[in-house]
Amino acid sequence: MSDHYDVRGSGPVLLILPGGAGHPMGLDDFTARLAERFTVVTYDPLGLAHGQLGKPVEEQRVEWWSEGAARVLDAVLPEGESAYVFGTSSGAVPALDLAARHPDRLRHVVAHEPPVVGVLPDAERQRAMFTDVYDTYRKHGLEAAAARMNAGLEERPPTPPEPAPEAQPLSPTDELANPMALMITRVLVPFASYDADLAALSAAPPRLTLAAGVDSVDQLLYRTATILARRTGNALRQFPGGHLGVRTHSAEFAARLTETLVPVG
Repeated sequence: MSDHYDVRGSGPVLLILPGGAGHPMGLDDFTARLAERFTVVTYDPLGLAHGQLGKPVEEQRVEWWSEGAARVLDAVLPEGESAYVFGTSSGAVPALDLAARHPDRLRHVVAHEPPVVGVLPDAERQRAMFTDVYDTYRKHGLEAAAARMNAGLEERPPTPPEPAPEAQPLSPTDELANPMALMITRVLVPFASYDADLAALSAAPPRLTLAAGVDSVDQLLYRTATILARRTGNALRQFPGGHLGVRTHSAEFAARLTETLVPVG
């Protein structure tokens, strides 16, 4: 089995687990800034940035990503040292699983807006929403599915998609070449169905911080992060931007992550 990852910078190891289908696109500025302080290891679980985009992909499981991340740490982490971990969106789910399964290798985990909606009192309704995103893609195509997901994340009623002959799901070939389509069809539902190990995440080590975007207040994944922090006794911290803050506010986001992992003083 080949695990795909990139390494840049020097200093303590910081493992990055990207969102979506794990493709690290759009993270270059973010990781470059972090590399001034850390050895940044960006995991690409499906190898989408390493020549695998367009090849067959089966429905994913959270533990496949977390065990792959553990193997990457085995490859890059000096003996006796522990790593920092940052995961965002779907990448925050295996970050939590990694913390539960391999706590001895980790120093501090920051999980940004993980869609672990099983902690919510309305968990079944929210899981059904993510299934509806998948069904909307299959019936009406990518744009309609993205609109359905945005409505769900913002906790507002969805707008029924208008019939449009040109709005069709991608062909099987095009679907495999589209990271967004891969996320919706291979990652979204199984990752939203994941049940976090609350007992393990309540223990120490590693230190765990739940992160949520300041622009996500009153949205689904801010609520999820807040309740997960409360149920595990861990800290919740606001980060710049919204759900995609790591891309839209990369400089401020990297600074906030750095001082969260390594507080000044």
